[in-house]
Amino acid sequence: MDFAFGPQDEVFRREARAWLEEHLAGTPARRDWERELGRDGWIGLGWDEDGYGNRRVELTQQVVWAEEYAHSKAPARSGHIGENLLAPTLIAHGTPEQKRRFLPPVAQGRELWCQGYSEPGAGSDLAGIRTTAVRDSGAVPSEAFRVTGQKIWTSLAHEADWCFVLARTEPGSTRHHGLSFLLVPMDQPGRVEVRPIRQLTGTSEFNEVFFDGASARAEHVVGGEGNGWRVAMSLLGFERGVSTLAQQIGFAEELGRVLRTAVATGAVTDPVVRDRLVRLWAELRTMRWNALRTLGGSGSPGGAGAPSAAKLLWGGWHRRLGELAVQVRGPGAAVGPADWSAALPYELDAAQHLFLFSRADTIYGGSDEIQRTIIAERTLGLPKEPRG
Repeated sequence: MDFAFGPQDEVFRREARAWLEEHLAGTPARRDWERELGRDGWIGLGWDEDGYGNRRVELTQQVVWAEEYAHSKAPARSGHIGENLLAPTLIAHGTPEQKRRFLPPVAQGRELWCQGYSEPGAGSDLAGIRTTAVRDSGAVPSEAFRVTGQKIWTSLAHEADWCFVLARTEPGSTRHHGLSFLLVPMDQPGRVEVRPIRQLTGTSEFNEVFFDGASARAEHVVGGEGNGWRVAMSLLGFERGVSTLAQQIGFAEELGRVLRTAVATGAVTDPVVRDRLVRLWAELRTMRWNALRTLGGSGSPGGAGAPSAAKLLWGGWHRRLGELAVQVRGPGAAVGPADWSAALPYELDAAQHLFLFSRADTIYGGSDEIQRTIIAERTLGLPKEPRG
């Protein structure tokens, strides 16, 4: 494996750990926390360019920061979509003016973003989107678009200041043709409506977003009009990387809680339970080494299908962990709130929350069925599935 930490990374680790310990003394509000991270330069560490208020560090130090952040139990990031998805996309495809306008507020934690991709009829099949963006005939000289349509499963839309939206700008176009990648402000009363979606856990991280003639400036089209599919696919490539290691640290902590519960309840005396615990531990270690190998430049088997294979692995792993969590918890895991219609979120213990939340892991981010199709067609070279 080519990936290895050096002495300078351990110095950086001590710096990151000390900063987190000092600044997590209280419980900062999520938006305030983003600004605090930005003030001390902890946003944009992995960007390919600096000079926007961010600082660039080596890949190993990006991993160190992700690991220490996860270990510290710091608040869930509300700025990660802007930092890890929009910013790398702008650096790769944006104009100098777009970079100067949008990257500094992300690096400073001042503007939050959400992702307008999936629609009710176009989830895993992104090329089927129907949201449109047409030139505003009232603008002179047509320097704006009017965006109309519905997006769904939009994480953090209720907190976001901006949304990057994939929409059809060429009338009559189909599939991946005629799409554009637009940056749309969310503060447009009457033209942008956000409706939270209640999940099994009673929380609402996802939303429906309705655009009714929402305005987007022509100079805020990224990559050029009609090139949205290329930009959108490029962005999806940024969804994985260093962040997967932080995710795995969270998984390890959840696995540790399940193990401690199994010991406390006596479930660990069951040889089948012990086997499942050991298997989950071994699979998690394998996912970590594979992620480090990929980051280290050795690549991973599967070529274009490798990200899909990784998604299949961790999605199924996490669901199995949730199922084991309620099993070792015992009969009490089946007892929920007295009143399911009461104030949200529901009063669930850790095992119940893990079980309910992880049911969606094999669906969001591309369902297991879609991932298997990608592997079959792009890696194994099997015939393509018939398209409707």
